[in-house]
Amino acid sequence: MTSFKVTRVQTSPIDGQKPGTSGLRKKVKVFVQPHYLQNFVQSTFNALGADKMKGATLVVSGDGRYYSKDAIQIIIKMAAANGVRRIWVGQNGLLSTPAVSAVIRERVGADGSKANGAFILTASHNPGGPNEDFGIKYNMENGGPAPEGITDKIYSNTTTIKEYLIAEGLPDVDISKIGLGNFTGPDGQFDVDVFDSASDYVKLMKSIFDFKSIMNLLSSPKFSFCYDALHGVAGAYAKRIFVEELGAKESSLLNCVPKEDFGGGHPDPNLTYAKELVARMGLSKLDNTEDPPEFGAAADGDADRNMVLGKRFFVTPSDSVAIIAANAVQAIPYFSGGLKGVARSMPTSAALDVVAKHLNLKFFEVPTGWKFFGNLMDAGMCSVCGEESFGTGSDHIREKDGIWAVLAWLAIIAYKNKDNLGGDKLVSVEDIVRQHWSTYGRHYYTRYDYENVDSGGANQLMDYLVKLQSNLTEVNNIVKGIRSDVSKVVNADEFEYKDPVDGSISKHQGIRYLFEDGSRLVFRLSGTGSEGATIRLYIEQYEKDPSKIGRESQDALAPLVEVALKLSKMQEYTGRSAPTVIT
Repeated sequence: MTSFKVTRVQTSPIDGQKPGTSGLRKKVKVFVQPHYLQNFVQSTFNALGADKMKGATLVVSGDGRYYSKDAIQIIIKMAAANGVRRIWVGQNGLLSTPAVSAVIRERVGADGSKANGAFILTASHNPGGPNEDFGIKYNMENGGPAPEGITDKIYSNTTTIKEYLIAEGLPDVDISKIGLGNFTGPDGQFDVDVFDSASDYVKLMKSIFDFKSIMNLLSSPKFSFCYDALHGVAGAYAKRIFVEELGAKESSLLNCVPKEDFGGGHPDPNLTYAKELVARMGLSKLDNTEDPPEFGAAADGDADRNMVLGKRFFVTPSDSVAIIAANAVQAIPYFSGGLKGVARSMPTSAALDVVAKHLNLKFFEVPTGWKFFGNLMDAGMCSVCGEESFGTGSDHIREKDGIWAVLAWLAIIAYKNKDNLGGDKLVSVEDIVRQHWSTYGRHYYTRYDYENVDSGGANQLMDYLVKLQSNLTEVNNIVKGIRSDVSKVVNADEFEYKDPVDGSISKHQGIRYLFEDGSRLVFRLSGTGSEGATIRLYIEQYEKDPSKIGRESQDALAPLVEVALKLSKMQEYTGRSAPTVIT
């Protein structure tokens, strides 16, 4: 058994190591600087406390992006030096973010051990490669992201750190092979368990969904299916679940080999970046697809986000979570006893609110960030939740879950067609969405992203919008001067959230302009970029009139879009005449 000793390495604080909503994200060239990763990891160990780390079991894996394998070896050596008892690593260092949450909550080691937390190595939907992004975040024993109290402590530690601990003499672990490595150090035995990335997660999905009914759907000659992992970690699960468990054809899978640079693409599942899937589904501008599949879906780099498409039809993430909530009890066995409640992030459209009211469900509107949903779930107050940035999930774990969302949609389609698989035409994705609109009304909705904007200009724009809110008469004069056919602004605020579980208050969570007819404009600075600022503008209009729910979204929203851009002086403050991404 190889033995190691603990070395204390002198270091000093490095600026800018404040974790955002999903951990610390920077360019790879930043992370590879001397002591950079080590400082952050030691600051995390220090924030959690030596009493919690001694004898702990930690998961260390991620989406496989460039620098992950090096980072895993560094974290293993630092964990050993900080008294951690064992490390669990997904084979090849691959574990999706939802799978990490599932492993923390569900996996039991051969010696009966359970995980106490995890370092997840991901920058989510951001590009990967030597010149692109890397990220790291810590998840707690409930499987969810570290709360602000912990991330604030981590950041504070990064500003005062003087040394970090690392195991000297501990060899690199071969993470390509499943097996257990045993080592010994000052605190006794230290193990590294390399395990199959998919088994625990697949087992959990089979306990939630009726795989037999989904298999019947996928075997129907009238149903066709396509899944695009965008060369992210979802590829480590796609073949196991969709092909081996559910019987889909292997040709149904696109870009399902995980790559360190995501094949040179941008692993963000939206209409802009998932070009190959969008074309296959008949939604590209040059639609030359004769017969697109009935159902298509995509994942982001770490497989927590999803995009759902029908044949020549896009399902907005806001509609997706509302439709899942409306059909969950009937279509998904896990929810057969009823929903405890539902929740959405503030910028997400109010489609879920209408479902909650109709079904008499508890409803919560929270800031952006999955930890807010996690609090509600831990308290038994929420079953299904979602955010407009292509994140959907439930209380089976404490992260959003892209593959779960795809399985939820397949379960709903299977349920809607349970007596119809031999019929002339299946109930399609578009049929399900339009039926939902006819019952609950339609929330026309879009998001404009302005990425890598100068931070100074972005902050000036937000300050201007806050000041403008103090005089609604002036706001409405400006609005009417831009478009006389737009409703009146009746309220404007900066969203603030008081957590009903722990009483914590989150301020400055987005600027809202609320209109008399239920329309909304929301402006937010996103915390998921690695440099510059990202301004997100959300535009929503509610339509109850059945004769008006079939319009093209861009036509229905055009007046509000014009108001939003001119009211905010977007071009003046950012220098941008158009958004980077429209979703």
